[in-house]
Amino acid sequence: MEQKTIIITGVSKGIGLETVKKFISKDWSVIGLGRNNPEINHPYFKFIPCEISKYASVQQAVASALEYSKGNVDVLLNNAGFGTFGSITDLPIEKWEGMFQVNVHGLMYVTREVVPAMKKNQSGHIINISSIAGLNGIVNGSGYAATKHAVKGISHSLYAELRTDGIKVTAVYPGSVKTNFFDEVEGITANDNMLEPKDVAEAIWYLANTSPNFLPVDFEIRPLNPNTKK
Repeated sequence: MEQKTIIITGVSKGIGLETVKKFISKDWSVIGLGRNNPEINHPYFKFIPCEISKYASVQQAVASALEYSKGNVDVLLNNAGFGTFGSITDLPIEKWEGMFQVNVHGLMYVTREVVPAMKKNQSGHIINISSIAGLNGIVNGSGYAATKHAVKGISHSLYAELRTDGIKVTAVYPGSVKTNFFDEVEGITANDNMLEPKDVAEAIWYLANTSPNFLPVDFEIRPLNPNTKK
């Protein structure tokens, strides 16, 4: 049976890193794109340096990835992203613009370069990591929420656009995940009641292995109780 291939953006930590480990363990070929190499020494893992926010860098990186995979991409996981928080009057403009550059533009850049290969094969699955913030507004999170609402809009439009080419598009909305995402979020500390990154990776594995005619459009996952237990 031919080995399947997944491209993952943002693989150095958190959800991206755990997803790399999950798919490698299932004998998939995993291609990681991003700034920082997780330094996973495994024959099924290929890291390609990429500045997700720069279209020229993405073009070069995806071209290298497609050459490596011989044009076969079964799954694209758009995971790269970050959040900076602050009131609408205090959040620095460069932080607002930076979030859009990575979370929205970067996702579009990578998808734009991968879709032609999927269309040629008339198959594939694009999984976009949004957030609960892509469904609800959050105090001091207007910039981050705006980018994740954009991910939802992109995902919904693309699933309608690409389904006739045999390509699935799914938006994933995780609740709070125990990662270093919260290191710079005032008033919130990562804790054991949050989702574990490995559990989100398990959800991504499930989505990647749904039957060909099964199209999950939105996939919302939350911790049962994100607050400190009594």
